[in-house]
Amino acid sequence: ESGHARTRTGRMSRHYVVLALALALMGCGGGSKAPPSDLDNACNIVAERPQYLRAMKRTERNWGVPVPVQMAIIHQESKFDGDAETPFRWELGVIPVGRISTAYGYSQALDGTWEEYQRETNNRRARRDRIRDATDFMGWYMNETNRRLGIPLDDARRQYLAYHDGWTGYARGTYQSKGWLLNVSNRVASRAARYESQLRRCRKL
Repeated sequence: ESGHARTRTGRMSRHYVVLALALALMGCGGGSKAPPSDLDNACNIVAERPQYLRAMKRTERNWGVPVPVQMAIIHQESKFDGDAETPFRWELGVIPVGRISTAYGYSQALDGTWEEYQRETNNRRARRDRIRDATDFMGWYMNETNRRLGIPLDDARRQYLAYHDGWTGYARGTYQSKGWLLNVSNRVASRAARYESQLRRCRKL
């Protein structure tokens, strides 16, 4: 009986190992929130994560924000990491006292702005770590930017400045004293143009 028990235990152990490996492999599949392997080539991104393109095209249909603009801003904000968070703040160099901000997920939306989006769109179940919700949030936000500030939806540079500094900050011109942010916004615009060219070559646009 003891030998049978040991055999049964061994089988159960192997069963749990196989189950754990299967779950790990599922985490690496299409539903993974981990970034794609090649972030510099839009065609490779959407080939590896076809759900990204589906979500972004849906957002483009619903909100009018071009896919390359969405991609370039997500790249800048989270590098396509669905679990992206801001770094910790430290006291005395060793004591963590919370994160720099509440920004989270693909779009790096703040708690308050995300809650406003959920209320305005009646999308209470939206999650920042789900790509279709993150891109829909961006579509909503950039449409508000267009309505409030008159920035075209395909203007990746100025849309990013308003995305980063907020509607009030942009209206006040807070970005003008931030040389580093102006440089970043130029890089976002260049990446959007590059992504668009790549996607047209592989016929995804």
